[in-house]
Amino acid sequence: MRVLCIDVGTGTQDILLFDSEQELENCIQLILPSPTRLVAERVRRATARGQSVLLEGRTMGGGPCAWAVEEHIRKGLTAYATPDAARTFDDELPKVERMGVRIVSEDEAASLVGVERIAMHDLDLPAITAVLERFGVEPRFDAIAVAVFDHGNAPPGVSDRAFRFEYIAEVVRANDLTAFAYLREAIPERLTRMRAVAADAPPEIPLLVMDTGPAAVVGALEDRHLRQIPRVLVANLGNFHTLAFHLAEGRVVGLFEHHTGLLSCEKLDGYLDQLAAGTISNEVVFADMGHGALVIEPVHERPTFLGVTGPRRGLLSGSRYHPYLAVPHGHMMLAGCYGLLRALAAHRPDLAPAIEARLGPRAS
Repeated sequence: MRVLCIDVGTGTQDILLFDSEQELENCIQLILPSPTRLVAERVRRATARGQSVLLEGRTMGGGPCAWAVEEHIRKGLTAYATPDAARTFDDELPKVERMGVRIVSEDEAASLVGVERIAMHDLDLPAITAVLERFGVEPRFDAIAVAVFDHGNAPPGVSDRAFRFEYIAEVVRANDLTAFAYLREAIPERLTRMRAVAADAPPEIPLLVMDTGPAAVVGALEDRHLRQIPRVLVANLGNFHTLAFHLAEGRVVGLFEHHTGLLSCEKLDGYLDQLAAGTISNEVVFADMGHGALVIEPVHERPTFLGVTGPRRGLLSGSRYHPYLAVPHGHMMLAGCYGLLRALAAHRPDLAPAIEARLGPRAS
């Protein structure tokens, strides 16, 4: 059985072609620039040429591509976007227009001439299969699993940060982090970025999508040492977002999510102290421009062990927690992919035996 796992981040997209007939170490592994960085580079090249751009395709991850478009407009150049592509920057299109982006219909987009046409997608399967074929690897997949960070489509006037954390708080009470994953037909309407991924995936191939933060944490727990600690803090320090959980015997005791760029080692240690003690405040984290925090059950014993993963884990290098750097199956950057595999096994029990034959049984 072969599963194409893609963890789409802000800096990179981390790819594992899991093949149940091979040792994990022999499976294809790719760490490539993220889709938003690739779009940003194309916009910057158009800016340098003084050429207008047309953004078309799907809603995808923002950040670098949004900054590149803003700089393009500041240079006095025109940026057009179809509605779905424009929602990359904000689900409320009037806000995108106030950025200076000109929203055009699909028909209007087709009639534009002299513009650099840039496709917006989190999942660029043709590009990935082209790379595999270049190295003689048959692009055959029994399932595809993709992780993206999805704020969700907040109603007008509702904070994206608050809307996302409301979703996190609702799902996490299931006390199974694989509940943050969905098969194609079960993706909630509010998760527009995940639904855009589903629209780009071949309909004949089973698809699972999952939020990046929980995927990374589930994957980090594949580290044999970390998964043996009964009460533990686990943090994923992504390029844009930090998500930390307090886990006790696998149960979620509490969590918080913040923007990595707003955190120092000292501030992060403080939040981890509060998470460990069960005193962390949603209001305080939100006021600090984070997404929020949640305490699910009282804390009777504080964890002292901190496992970390993610490309910004170096932020905690001076932490008084002396963090343990989780290395699931020998590869930190594939933590999200291993989390996707565990989620796929949970949502498709028929595929679980082949996955567990390589990863081992799921931790209880």
